[in-house]
Amino acid sequence: MNRAQLVAALPALMRRTRLATGLVLFAYVTVHLLNHVAGIHSIAAMETGAVWVVQVLHLAPVTWTLYLALTLHFLLALWAVYARRRLWPMPVADALQLVLGLSIIPLLAGHAIGTRLGGEWFKVYYSHTYVLVNLGVLAPSEIALRHGLALIVAWGHGCIGMYHWLRLKPGWPRWQPYAFAVALLLPTLALCGYYAGLRQVRADAAATPGWTQAKLAELNAPEPAARASLERVQDTIIGIWAAGLAAALGARGWRRLMARRRGIVRITYPGDRVVEVAPGTSVLEASQAAGIAHAAVCGGRGRCSTCRVRISAGLDWVPDAAPGERAVLARVNAAPNVRLACQLRPPRDVAVVPLLAPSVGTRAAREPPGRTAQGQEREIAILFADLRGFTEIAEHKLPYDVVFMLNRYFEAMGRAVEHAGGQVDKFIGDGVMALFGTAGDGRLAARQALRAAKAMSASLADLNATLRHDLRAPLRIGIGIHVGPAIIGEMGYGRTISLTAIGDTVNTASRLEAMTKEFDAELVVSAAVLSAARIELPAAIRREQTAVRGRQNLLAVAVVDRARELEGLDESP
Repeated sequence: MNRAQLVAALPALMRRTRLATGLVLFAYVTVHLLNHVAGIHSIAAMETGAVWVVQVLHLAPVTWTLYLALTLHFLLALWAVYARRRLWPMPVADALQLVLGLSIIPLLAGHAIGTRLGGEWFKVYYSHTYVLVNLGVLAPSEIALRHGLALIVAWGHGCIGMYHWLRLKPGWPRWQPYAFAVALLLPTLALCGYYAGLRQVRADAAATPGWTQAKLAELNAPEPAARASLERVQDTIIGIWAAGLAAALGARGWRRLMARRRGIVRITYPGDRVVEVAPGTSVLEASQAAGIAHAAVCGGRGRCSTCRVRISAGLDWVPDAAPGERAVLARVNAAPNVRLACQLRPPRDVAVVPLLAPSVGTRAAREPPGRTAQGQEREIAILFADLRGFTEIAEHKLPYDVVFMLNRYFEAMGRAVEHAGGQVDKFIGDGVMALFGTAGDGRLAARQALRAAKAMSASLADLNATLRHDLRAPLRIGIGIHVGPAIIGEMGYGRTISLTAIGDTVNTASRLEAMTKEFDAELVVSAAVLSAARIELPAAIRREQTAVRGRQNLLAVAVVDRARELEGLDESP
């Protein structure tokens, strides 16, 4: 790997390192909090758990992995401070994560050094009792409060990072409620255990004169000189932390001064709005600095594709995308002039057009390969189905009975569509629109649609048998199926946004469903569907050449009296 390739791969490597080190530290904090929960029962229960935890943590590979993770994570945090072109405005979650993360070292340095180095250097018997005696009896109350706050700070920082990582995963919506419950319950229970332990040592110290001194002697608490040594180490650690943070902020100032000498870059947005930024600023940072609403589900980490833009001018001098960015763009089949705004740092003037609405959510970032929320032409099969004469049936029913009957019907039809491999697009009155092949090929889509029609017919027959005592006449259905190109994408407004399809194929399928009344049949399917599905219908099935409103040429169709009698759909084409 040459120098240019290494530089291009560095951002992705840093993101993976930040994630890996964060997971190591989050696991450590989680174990620590679980051990605190045991304090709700007693200090003895905390000590029992701590025995196992300490034995594992004192293993050399575990110890050095933890130290390395802490060091790298801190250095990457400083890099994040330096790399961000503007510290404000910043998304609230990002700002909170950064502030919490930078607060961990000054809050917990004393605790970590007193317990770990106290045991290594001065043979202090590390235990929860030792910590609780120091915090609950010897130290002022504000120190105990600060220690409790430190637990919340470390946990909160880790939870925000985990959320930023997991919310782009396909299974996150299903697990999100449970994750949030754990995120709230674990620190709450840990604090309860911590303060229960403080109360217990305070009660023991008050009830027995000399108890504190005897307990400290038993635990080999460090002498004043040893404490002074540990405090000097603590001051050194905090000094290094402060120096690192000051260096990152100072480097930002120096970079800004140098950028002014190099000139400015003009980024033009739709509506001829121009934002002037220093070279090296990403398009997303420019949008945020200028108050331009810009989608960025992952917060500008290059993990999602929601901030992507089309470069309408200046493509020739835009640097090539790094491997990580190329992988994300390939996931959404992006054109060559489409880039991630969070990764694009134009060296000269460019014009860009954001491709997603600013309000887009995580769903767009989780789109699987081959599916796009913004619209794409696909070869798909469309099925329309409608109940026949239901209005007359409903006139003689109470409103409750009508709703009950329709819900039973929708459930049966929806299951038939889903089991066949399709998805219900929408219910329209007592009608159903279903899509097949949104992520597959036209041949499979046509076959799935025919299977769904057969299953819908059979399900309706079963429903009629179940409701025979409540119906004056059996429910009847009309189904129309057509296959061809259609535009699919997320359409609608607010909560009504969903994946749907529009185009001539959709209109034709709807017309075929309406023709079932004219032919007094259950299914009218175009010859294109039969050809794509590679099935031959019996010679007795009617064939028609029919005019379809909106089409100039006649359309060849097959008319099937009862869709449930279709054969040959279970075999592979």
